[in-house]
Amino acid sequence: MTTTVRTTPAMRIFLMRVILCSFALRCHLPFQTPATRSAYRTPCRPYNAFVKTWDVIIVGGGLIGLSLSLALRKRGTAVLVVERGEPGREASYAAGGMLVGCGDETPPALQPLAAASARMYPEFAHELEVESGMKVDLRDQGTIVFPATDHAHEHAASAPAILLPSQLSELEPALAQTNRSAFYLKERSADPRALVGAAWKAAKHRGVDFSSGDPVTAVNLSDGRASGVTTTKTTFHAAKVVNCAGAWAGQISSGQIAPHPFPTRPVKGQMLCLAMPSRTLLKHVVRAEVYLIPRSDGRLLVGATVEEAGFDKRTDAATIQRLHNAALALVPALRDARILEAWAGLRPGTPDALPILGETATPGYYVATGHFRDGILLAPITAEVMTAVIEGRNPAYDLAPFRPARFH
Repeated sequence: MTTTVRTTPAMRIFLMRVILCSFALRCHLPFQTPATRSAYRTPCRPYNAFVKTWDVIIVGGGLIGLSLSLALRKRGTAVLVVERGEPGREASYAAGGMLVGCGDETPPALQPLAAASARMYPEFAHELEVESGMKVDLRDQGTIVFPATDHAHEHAASAPAILLPSQLSELEPALAQTNRSAFYLKERSADPRALVGAAWKAAKHRGVDFSSGDPVTAVNLSDGRASGVTTTKTTFHAAKVVNCAGAWAGQISSGQIAPHPFPTRPVKGQMLCLAMPSRTLLKHVVRAEVYLIPRSDGRLLVGATVEEAGFDKRTDAATIQRLHNAALALVPALRDARILEAWAGLRPGTPDALPILGETATPGYYVATGHFRDGILLAPITAEVMTAVIEGRNPAYDLAPFRPARFH
């Protein structure tokens, strides 16, 4: 038996509205009329229209790469930093942090950049501290230098202050009594680990993007120009790429060709960290057979070796013991200091001991690497001059001695 349900006109209107409202909600669109339907029609897009791109990709997240990312971001550039491991955990993390603006070991061609970067450091450090909320332990107590006997006359000609034994004892009572020549230099130091931590936090705050734990294997080309990078996991797109990969810079290929001839090599440096018996035991940086770098929290860094050992970052017990003994000879009170840690880092060296800065033969592909022992010092000036180069402006300093083409 069939039952017929009778509906009134009012019921039919109600059911129709329910059906129409359900359809509109399912489509996440308001009720459409023929007059408004075209306004909600999805336009056709190419398949890659939603792939994110950046203006600049920086390969390498050490202090050089982080500083450059900040400088570019300040000028409105969209930046991605691609780091093979964790940002700031390679050479920058292992460095001592002496800001030697014009030392005897600084090559003459590099001295204008080194001096300029040393002058920039107070403002550079202040900006990082303000933006990150972290302290970078920039210290300006100066440096006491004990030169090797055969180089003492060279220091005497350039040092601003020759220290008599009585003056030396007054400046640093904990130093062992000695008749050696000593000089005072007005230099600063900073904590590289704090610097990279603050730079990373400031970069994140400014909107720099990061990809970590994914090594770049190639710089991609399109119509002969840089167009992004390929990593072990994915591809990123940008019109410009900057190689700040330190000792690994020469391992990145360009398109289908062999790697650019960036002859960077790892130069191993082993270091030791002690906890001073008193935070004020040593106030100045001391440079002698080893260097001693005090931190405001009571740590003391002792370093560092210069070794050609490939990519080996292992420490050697005998080497660490030699560093420890040399520190004790300079400051006998360190016999009561606890050993906190020992480590090794890989500085990016080059055949002529000069950094590699500028645009490569591939349009849109740039390089800023090979800073050897001066990566921490040269970070501010490298960011400034490379930003100018990337933007097509003339940098304030002559970069001809550092051009990539010098190795071709």
